[in-house]
Amino acid sequence: MVSRVWSMMRFLIKGSVAGGVVYLVYDQELLGPSDKSQAALQRAEEVVPPAMYQFSQYVCEQTGLKIPQLPAPPKFNFHIRESWNSGIMTVMSALSVAPSKACEYTKEGWEYLKERIK
Repeated sequence: MVSRVWSMMRFLIKGSVAGGVVYLVYDQELLGPSDKSQAALQRAEEVVPPAMYQFSQYVCEQTGLKIPQLPAPPKFNFHIRESWNSGIMTVMSALSVAPSKACEYTKEGWEYLKERIK
């Protein structure tokens, strides 16, 4: 009976976390335009490290454990939007050329076979 209650509690906790994530993604418009996604990422980079530090201090006070200080994360000058767009453009151009290239390679293959058979 206890295991059934525990599994139900785990299901409810996981469902609540998943629901919260879905709400957060919708509320912050993370799946919308890339400008809003990039702004949300910048806000998260500003807010998350201090919040993690405060949480670790709280855990240390409550448990009496000492958590070593982590080094600061490295700063990257990397624009996700530009690399994402270039990747999408490359994939789409390859997909648009694929039928004509397949036809071209098929013709070349048939010509090669005809020459080898003679």
